[in-house]
Amino acid sequence: MLRGLFKGFKDLIYPNCCLICKIKIPPAHQQELICAGCWDKIEQNLPPFCAKCGRHLDRQAIEKNACQSCSRCQANYYFDRAFSPCQYTGTLKKLIHEFKYSGRDYLGKPLGKLMHTFIRDYHLPIAHLDFLIPIPLHKSRQRQREFNQAEILSQEIAREFRQKVLTDVLIRVKPTQTQTKLTFQQRCQNVEKSFAVTKPELIKDTNLLLIDDVLTTGATSNEAAKCLKEAGAKKVLLLTLAN
Repeated sequence: MLRGLFKGFKDLIYPNCCLICKIKIPPAHQQELICAGCWDKIEQNLPPFCAKCGRHLDRQAIEKNACQSCSRCQANYYFDRAFSPCQYTGTLKKLIHEFKYSGRDYLGKPLGKLMHTFIRDYHLPIAHLDFLIPIPLHKSRQRQREFNQAEILSQEIAREFRQKVLTDVLIRVKPTQTQTKLTFQQRCQNVEKSFAVTKPELIKDTNLLLIDDVLTTGATSNEAAKCLKEAGAKKVLLLTLAN
């Protein structure tokens, strides 16, 4: 966290440059972190959405109401529905990388804005949900990174909609290897039984919103949703920044 604060302080002292294209941001917009041109290049995730993972459906997939990836893998998802405001490409992919791996925790505010704007635009039923739950990091990973990006995004959404975030109910009980080069089945095996619920009485018969930064195959989010359902949660929706 100190690393992120130092970088944020440095950006206040020196003239801001866009994190993506590096051009100088005009004085009237010095509080901004990304120039308007790069911000406009963020690719939105537009309807129609896959009923399983929330990705945009192309014309061929509309009849099945599921994207090619979900139709192909035939995954049994434990979350009831997934949503993402953006596509994990270009500008946003770079921003998420800066957010997670370069200590820029202050990027949570503009990135969180993308999520709560999506909630409003598409009328997600956040008022009918009991709690927000961020996907947790294992304690060893969180020590290394100094913050959990999913928790920061959850707090941004919670402030906007006056919701409560539960940060100590779902925990990661075993470290897992990076998922980047694994197949869907390997990812599922990698994260199997990696979560635990510490206070099942708090989530029994509740409707929950699970928060993470990126949905790729959905293996991690699915395992987390499974753990929550087995602990008594009634409904688990998933919201990620990108997919």
